[in-house]
Amino acid sequence: MGIRRRIRKTLSILGGNEPVAETPPSQQVVPDRSFLVQEAEPEPESPRGDQPPAEYIEALVKEHAVVLFMKGTMTAPQCGFSASASAMLGSYGVAIHTVDVLLDPDVRAAVKAYSSWPTIPQIYVGGEFVGGSDIASQLHAGGELKELIEKTKS
Repeated sequence: MGIRRRIRKTLSILGGNEPVAETPPSQQVVPDRSFLVQEAEPEPESPRGDQPPAEYIEALVKEHAVVLFMKGTMTAPQCGFSASASAMLGSYGVAIHTVDVLLDPDVRAAVKAYSSWPTIPQIYVGGEFVGGSDIASQLHAGGELKELIEKTKS
């Protein structure tokens, strides 16, 4: 039987004179459409909770020896400058506390005001603002960043 005849047989709307055979409900196949309904992943929440952004930043800077405010995480940076800064700091083998500013726009704005520095990433060592990726790169190349970090170990 040709394709046209099979189509006409099963789909009477194409002009076939033969009735469409119905499949009994017990033999009907229900297509799996679960792939169409995807549950959205929950939005990540800022770790600061209800704490005011400036207080949160100040507490982190005082509590941790090395703090990196960046876009993304150490394992998944979201910009080249953040990737560079995290790799540079990671090379020293010290604990680095990172803050993903993309999770909280208020922290992103507040850290810029806190340091009076307009860009992200921002690096703090020993409670002091070091600079962004460009300044940290220069300090790293000259060995000065290593000295700053070594001071926090003692």
